[in-house]
Amino acid sequence: MTPKFLRSEADAAVDALLLQQVILYPTDTVWGLGCDAELPRAVEQVYKLKNRPAEKACIVLVADEAMFARYAAVVPANLPELLAAQTRPTTYIVPGSRHLAPNLLAPDGTIGLRVALDDEFCRLVLRRLGHGLVSTSANVSGQPTPALFSEIAPELVRKVDYVVNWRQDDATRAAPSRVVRVRPDGTLETVRE
Repeated sequence: MTPKFLRSEADAAVDALLLQQVILYPTDTVWGLGCDAELPRAVEQVYKLKNRPAEKACIVLVADEAMFARYAAVVPANLPELLAAQTRPTTYIVPGSRHLAPNLLAPDGTIGLRVALDDEFCRLVLRRLGHGLVSTSANVSGQPTPALFSEIAPELVRKVDYVVNWRQDDATRAAPSRVVRVRPDGTLETVRE
């Protein structure tokens, strides 16, 4: 697939996101449902599609450290070192900021943020959108997480506003991200390996 096709698909995804729509897209890990992380109405649509309990927070993908800082009420002082040491996609649970849709936050006010370091499609979308991108697995809550496009339930594919065509034939299996909670002293507590 060509760089032109990649850019075209990223642009189409952003166009849908700017209309407050929900997209089905390949994340830096598994296939996910996404929307603009600052729009409560769009977040609500994601929860409805997944049949997800409101108290279960979603992850937000960000483009870089600056976008991470926009959505974290407290930014770990060692964030550059944490990102440099990553050997796989890692989600950091931190206190969420007022810039996020309130219905994205966990009951304790935290949010999971992940810098999309190694995924060109996600980076293009994030840079053009200029906001964080909700990232939750493309399945109904309680069902298996689809690593491949072919594993996504057809009824879910039909219900989203835009389906990204990038990597639909990719058979590379990826696992969900590692999830760590950042403690006040900057140390990490593993939530999901």
